Amino acid sequence: MNRKVERVQFKLPPKPQLTKVAAYARVSSGKDTMLHSLSAQVSYYSEYIQSHPGWLYCGVYADEAFTGTKEDRAGFQEMLSECRAGKIDMVITKSISRFARNTVTLLATVRELRELGIDVYFEEQNIHTMSADGELMMTILASYAQEESRSNSENQKWRIKANFEEGKPWTGRMLGYRYKDGQLEVIPEEAEIVRRIFADYLSGMGYLLICRGLNGDGLTTLDGYPWRVGTLMKVLRNYDYTGNLLLQKTYRENHITKKRLLNRGEHPMYHALETHEPVIPLETFNAVQAEMARRAEKYGQGSDTNSFLPFSHKITCACCGGYFNRKTARGKKIWICRTYNTVGKSGCSGSKAVPEEALLSAAAEVLGLEEFDEAVFSETVEGITAEGNTLIFRFADGLEQTAVWADRSRSESWTPEMKEKARQQTAERRRNERTEK
Repeated sequence: MNRKVERVQFKLPPKPQLTKVAAYARVSSGKDTMLHSLSAQVSYYSEYIQSHPGWLYCGVYADEAFTGTKEDRAGFQEMLSECRAGKIDMVITKSISRFARNTVTLLATVRELRELGIDVYFEEQNIHTMSADGELMMTILASYAQEESRSNSENQKWRIKANFEEGKPWTGRMLGYRYKDGQLEVIPEEAEIVRRIFADYLSGMGYLLICRGLNGDGLTTLDGYPWRVGTLMKVLRNYDYTGNLLLQKTYRENHITKKRLLNRGEHPMYHALETHEPVIPLETFNAVQAEMARRAEKYGQGSDTNSFLPFSHKITCACCGGYFNRKTARGKKIWICRTYNTVGKSGCSGSKAVPEEALLSAAAEVLGLEEFDEAVFSETVEGITAEGNTLIFRFADGLEQTAVWADRSRSESWTPEMKEKARQQTAERRRNERTEK
């Protein structure tokens, strides 16, 4: 009797899927003790997650932030991006106040994560947001956290106000001085830089020329960066260099946004006289303010940079990667590399200024228009790379088109063949857009 034997393949039981777990940690200042606390939190969560059976370690996201009320914490935003990408199933954090002190931000974030199926576990409160009563408990506790933030903000304001009334600055961190034992002490080598800036300006030098001189001599700002016009103007406008203090020139909008606003009468100001050793005589400071006002009125400084322009933050230098800014030179509008304009050839040696007329003409040509249209340009062009006389236009659909400009009229700059090719490329791009729709 012949027996028929068949081999049976049994399916292996599926491996249990691991829960992808990450942690979030934050400290509220950059002090050494706080940074040590942050390091301890990172180590604790790394060991805790990796030692838990059934969990897959997905990292610890951390921030060294001044506050828990802001939404722009880098580590926090990176963690949210990973959650949205499906790379995290659960987030562990120490407490609600470490996650966010703004109730609105907290609940919006947690609700978004819940919709993605992601649980957030707060250790101190022993709350899982995916549980039935998790959101109710969080709403209550987060309100307490926000009130704590408001109370801390009010206490801080009281301390600042008390210092102002005594003629003490809130911070003594500025070029030329350091705050020590309740007094502003002069730093001689930095004070010389301040005196040089004031003297150069009164001698007739412009902001850019002063910046180039300082950078050329290897002198940096307080934070170690090259000198730029904005930083230089802050030094020239700083009344504290006269040995007197004008306090509470700015204030915080509220304890949630922390936005700094100019004090235009919303709060009292405090004028304290002879509080510290002057670096600049009051007469010199006043002379500089008068000269700044005279030059601003004569040359209209700031009018180009403060107004919205279609090419702002659109043109990038191929040499150094910096943006092009608009300025007036010999009565004509040009666009020039910010680095070259501020530092000179030592910072960007291959840049060339582009006349605004040439820029408008080239933009119209690549778009197949008779004349420049700001609305069409803003909607269609993602950016422009400038290299010498070459402009590379990057479009929203991913295509690129090159234009070459010259110091000639529009009709001379583009040959009939170039114009026809540009029109064909534009027509093809628009046909593709209609097909996609």
